[in-house]
Amino acid sequence: MPEQNRLQAGDEAPDFTLPDDRGGAVTLSQLRGRRVIVYFYPAAMTRGCTTQACDFSDSLDALQAAGVTVLGISPDPPHRLAEFRERDGLTITLLSDPDRQVLTRWGAFGEKMSYGKTVVGVIRSTLVVGADGRIEKAMYNVRATGHVAKLRRELAL
Repeated sequence: MPEQNRLQAGDEAPDFTLPDDRGGAVTLSQLRGRRVIVYFYPAAMTRGCTTQACDFSDSLDALQAAGVTVLGISPDPPHRLAEFRERDGLTITLLSDPDRQVLTRWGAFGEKMSYGKTVVGVIRSTLVVGADGRIEKAMYNVRATGHVAKLRRELAL
């Protein structure tokens, strides 16, 4: 995906309302006043996505104590996200974006390299939204392993 379609620090975070895995919905603008980590991942219950979700869940108490909310977004339907939560004991909020509109608006869906080939799909990305609703940090093509620890260091959390 071309760089110009990606969000950058200082941009207004595009608002969204997405269904969660528990039958509810989450609206980003309702979290204004808190820092929010929004991370996008390709598919529930795959190895890398499980590693990343478990890392965020393991860090959730410390992140919440620092006033940070974590939202994980994938194209999976809510029932699949519920299975993912149950299987791995996840404590983070999982949101479903099956039509990929939020993924696309946030620059997390498009062309990417996979095993040396250009494909279209979810680009593993993490964005930090400040309490003011603006992007503080935008990271695209992140690695699943070690990402949460690196993010916590960079944000001093």
